[in-house]
Amino acid sequence: MAWLDAHAPFDPDSFDAPVIGIAATLGDHDSGTHHHRRGQLLFTRQGCTRITLAQQLCLLPPSRAAWIPPGIAHRAVMQHSVDYRSIYLTPTLCANLPQQVCVMEVSPLLRAVLEAIAQADFDINWQQGKYFHLLGLCLSEIRDAALQPMLLPLPSDKRLAPLLACVEQLPPQLQVLQKQIGASGRTIGRIFQRETGMSYQQWRQQWRLMRAIELLCTGRNIGYSAFELGFASDSAFIAFFKDMTGTTPGDWLR
Repeated sequence: MAWLDAHAPFDPDSFDAPVIGIAATLGDHDSGTHHHRRGQLLFTRQGCTRITLAQQLCLLPPSRAAWIPPGIAHRAVMQHSVDYRSIYLTPTLCANLPQQVCVMEVSPLLRAVLEAIAQADFDINWQQGKYFHLLGLCLSEIRDAALQPMLLPLPSDKRLAPLLACVEQLPPQLQVLQKQIGASGRTIGRIFQRETGMSYQQWRQQWRLMRAIELLCTGRNIGYSAFELGFASDSAFIAFFKDMTGTTPGDWLR
């Protein structure tokens, strides 16, 4: 196991063991865009992590994990204090795991397994005994984990580059976007449907939900979150959140 700080160099590909686990508590950390030969399971125990991929934005609130297959370029941004665990698996071990980036719910069993792997020494023998079975259980739990809608596909059309320049900024309403990029609402709708599988309004609402969760998980209150996301009142924000998740922001946090 390695406990890391924000400035500690770490290259999972430099180790020979089939499994490498790390643990860290970081604040306001930006990994920069990078990739590795191993697959990575990144689990947020406390706080919130935002992962930017080439054509997707991924959010990791507490009790969620992101599976990143080998070779996928990604950038992890952690705000305030984030307590996380991460395990890295050789490509051979990843053969029967998801081939696309996904966000999954972490069951109590998977949480316990990840903690045990994160605490294991780097020279553990994973081919026999307790750790052989622990690894097998971990792979099984990853395959069977329930997926969560915490991925936002990003359009690649160059006309929409200004929209994606700052992923923290509230996307404008459709009428405003039309004027910004000089395209009709129908054209914008076709672009989003083709490149994200959603209408612009659906995409904007999913963005708002993910940003709402990020704000709440980093300590912002309902009033602040409602204002940042363009809602006219706290009650409008609460109604939106409940419509999207089935629960209120307070209940979701609890």
